[in-house]
Amino acid sequence: MFGSTGSGANAYIKVGEETGVAAANPHKLIVMLFDGALAAVTNALQHMKSGNIPEKGQAVSKAIMIIDGGLRASLNKKVGGEIATNLDSLYEYMSNRLLVANLKNQPETLEEVKKLLIDLKEAWCAIDNDTNAATQPERPVIRAAYDPLAPNISLLAKA
Repeated sequence: MFGSTGSGANAYIKVGEETGVAAANPHKLIVMLFDGALAAVTNALQHMKSGNIPEKGQAVSKAIMIIDGGLRASLNKKVGGEIATNLDSLYEYMSNRLLVANLKNQPETLEEVKKLLIDLKEAWCAIDNDTNAATQPERPVIRAAYDPLAPNISLLAKA
């Protein structure tokens, strides 16, 4: 009568994702791509273990699409130099391993790609923390103005 609850929940999730993408800085977008690829690989593992072949194939395809169409496509080899070239090779390797895992039903290969994605995501997040700490000026300590009517906490502590 009113539609399925699943489609309503999916629409809500999609709006949340689109809002997150629109509000995210470039660094956060890459983190979101890593999260999406990790979720797809995790889903593929679950479907592989439970024998859901079509769902496994869809999840693996989604992971490959995120890696190739998102992570690899975002690389700028001219600016990124050797690091970007190495990442491109690693992303290509992961896509190939996902394809093999799908064709041969190899959960250990999915686990390998999942571990690589986790390591890359952690390194990417560490870069952001270092960058933010280095580029953000120290904030001055704001002290409350002297209020002669406020209780003196140091005197209360001694009592």
